[in-house]
Amino acid sequence: MPVRPSLRPLPLLLTAVLAATALSACGSDSGDDQNTVKIQYKRSTDAKNKIFDRELESVKKEFEAKFPDKKVELIPLKVPDEQYYTKVQQMIRSKKTAPDLVYEDTFLINSDITAGLLTPLDDYLKDWADWDKYIDTAKTAAQGQDGKVYGVPDGTDTRGLWYNKELFKQAGLPEEWQPKTWDEVLGAARTIKEKLPDVIPMNVYTGKAVGEAASMQGFEMLLYGTEDTLYDESAKKWVAGSQGFKDALQFVETVYKEKLGPDPQDALDPNVGTKVATEWLPENKLAINLDGSWMSNNWQETGAKPWPEWTDVLGQTAMPTQNGQAPGRVSMSGGWTWAIPANAGNKDLAFEFMKVAQSQKNCTRLTIANGQIAVREDVASDPDYQGYVPGIQFFTDLVAATHYRPALPVYPQVSTAIQEAMEVVTTGDSSVDDAAKAYDEQLDSISKGEVVQK
Repeated sequence: MPVRPSLRPLPLLLTAVLAATALSACGSDSGDDQNTVKIQYKRSTDAKNKIFDRELESVKKEFEAKFPDKKVELIPLKVPDEQYYTKVQQMIRSKKTAPDLVYEDTFLINSDITAGLLTPLDDYLKDWADWDKYIDTAKTAAQGQDGKVYGVPDGTDTRGLWYNKELFKQAGLPEEWQPKTWDEVLGAARTIKEKLPDVIPMNVYTGKAVGEAASMQGFEMLLYGTEDTLYDESAKKWVAGSQGFKDALQFVETVYKEKLGPDPQDALDPNVGTKVATEWLPENKLAINLDGSWMSNNWQETGAKPWPEWTDVLGQTAMPTQNGQAPGRVSMSGGWTWAIPANAGNKDLAFEFMKVAQSQKNCTRLTIANGQIAVREDVASDPDYQGYVPGIQFFTDLVAATHYRPALPVYPQVSTAIQEAMEVVTTGDSSVDDAAKAYDEQLDSISKGEVVQK
């Protein structure tokens, strides 16, 4: 969810009259209803969290006012992330079920690009002045290996450590906490365990049930703080046998073996993220949480768990590198994009909706609604964005130290293999060495031998 310098918004170049005329003339051979654009997106699984829904309803009204003869059909999917990814892929494979515009996680988009399921947007983007407002790193988040762009990002994220200052004070730890190494993080967790035995010292997402949260918020936040990475860009191969991989697994094993984290049964619950946000943190049951920039969205007045006191109770600090080596801190970034399926019936209409949704005004509102970090320079400089939640500047500044997942089609399979390795060390069913060896074997198979040994 990060990032940016500052520019000024440009007005849309297309007037409503001209756009409506163009839309009436295009796409005559697409879809059963060329006057309705179908928009698929992920609805929060928390019934109380309807911020994103309300903002999209507002965009729908604006679009329909701009194009009076057109209609918008919003198709929300209220399911966990992993189920959402599966459902999206099922729907976009068929012309009968494909929406016209779909909300895609950047971690999955390249597999859909490679499978030929998405439409390249370059011909649309070249005539859209607002595209110049997007930061370059965000533009590459939905870029295929063919160099074409297949999605327009609406926000990104960064990750760090959330910690409870009140619990830290009770345990004799500094309220202004800035750990320099992994050992200092684990040391604080051990102190919490000793001084406050009824408190969960630290949460690190792990295992298959939480999917990408384990891979990205958990494992990769550790791995990218070592001297190693998942993928060797210079060799264009996946990395196997690295000490950094084992060290990251060792950190996870330590958290759960020493009972510094939640009970494994809770840690491996697919709803653990909801518990963290709506129970453990607000109820002072968790001291340290390795998580994302969007967390405070849960505690706003309109969020899943209104908690106005969070700004006084919680602090944020960067996840340090393993031994304090430069740059001293680490973050991972992802985010979501708007993409047009190859099987969409009304592609031109879909892009017009996307332009309305991603105007400077609406992009600012949607970024705030999703608790994301801006990907447009004019949004990043908008006063509403800069002041929408305490701590936003901290997470925006982490972009300087952030990393992105390898944007390759097999990444989702690699991610699953990481989750499996994490799970077996979390439960104690495997040693770190054996789990790393099993990962290497899977990696060789997944990548068809495109592996470099460390």
